[in-house]
Amino acid sequence: MTADNPSLRPWRDIERRKSRQIMVGDVAVGGDAPITVQTMTNTLTSDAKATIDQIRRCEDAGVDIIRVSCPDVESTAALKQIVRASQVPIVADIHFHYKRGIEAAEAGAACLRINPGNIGSSERVKEVVDAAKANGCAIRIGVNAGSLEKDLLEKYGEPCPEALVESALDHIKLLQDHDFHEYKVAVKASDVFLAVAAYAQLADAVDCPLHVGITEAGGLIGGTVKSSIGIGNLLWAGIGDTIRVSLSAEPEEEVRVGYEMLKALGLRTRGVRVVSCPSCARQGFDVIRTVQTLEERLQHIRTPLSLSVLGCVVNGPGEARETDIGITGGGKGKHMVYLSGVTNHHVEDGDMVDHIVKLVEAKAAEIESGAEQETAA
Repeated sequence: MTADNPSLRPWRDIERRKSRQIMVGDVAVGGDAPITVQTMTNTLTSDAKATIDQIRRCEDAGVDIIRVSCPDVESTAALKQIVRASQVPIVADIHFHYKRGIEAAEAGAACLRINPGNIGSSERVKEVVDAAKANGCAIRIGVNAGSLEKDLLEKYGEPCPEALVESALDHIKLLQDHDFHEYKVAVKASDVFLAVAAYAQLADAVDCPLHVGITEAGGLIGGTVKSSIGIGNLLWAGIGDTIRVSLSAEPEEEVRVGYEMLKALGLRTRGVRVVSCPSCARQGFDVIRTVQTLEERLQHIRTPLSLSVLGCVVNGPGEARETDIGITGGGKGKHMVYLSGVTNHHVEDGDMVDHIVKLVEAKAAEIESGAEQETAA
């Protein structure tokens, strides 16, 4: 809707940090590319079927890039089948054993997640870099406050922003010494203040894309809150080219939370943006259950559009004017439906959810059809 056009509201604009762009498979990261959403499988990578099934659920949720752990030769052996089945680029998570990195690159991984410092000697780093170059792999340098190098801990006394940034710069130099520049960097911590400060310092020091996240954030609710504060703070400052929300929850939940963050900041639009009230004694229908049901039944919608679900006429009409479709609770089981911000018709209690789902599906089809006609013209 015109009323929700961010270009008409300059106080909403976020100026993204300028970074150079790399390719992770066929997905652009950095530069003017959309901020991508990542997650990581939690199945045994050696179990290709279970891993592919989990990847499918993440793809349905809209994941852009997905990471799988490759701790052993059985995992890298299964990687070729996983890469072939996946519709999104696969990042191979490598720790300590340089041969796993070489095997993963040869199996078709789009990116290797490594700490060059724990791969081994410069010669071994070179072997991994050569394999990445030969197979068109990007590399993600992953610095973590929980696994900082001993010398940096001795130098700084504890994990701190300066230590994380120094570690990242050291690892970057290792890659640059081998003339490798297709990399992105993360400096994660479970402490929100530490992570945000480290990313802010790193953003000023380098021009590469940054992979942003709060590591080991916690369960679905606590981890979502913590990640939203940390990642949201960075995104609002324009920092971040790709994000991963780390939750002790199924990976598709990480994807959904990631998209909700980006939608809230106007940085990505995918699917239905729901505006709903917390409900109170004025509600004309059960708002909480209705929203839960609608969110579940509308997960298949990928077209960006907005839906307001308000229990009564106090704020309902005002919110409905700002959304594509709106429902406001009324008396005697009859509720007002708004289309494009204008009152349109009433709907009965028993038909409400099915009716709203049909309206959303029809609106999504209309938007898609209009976009196709515009492209054809």
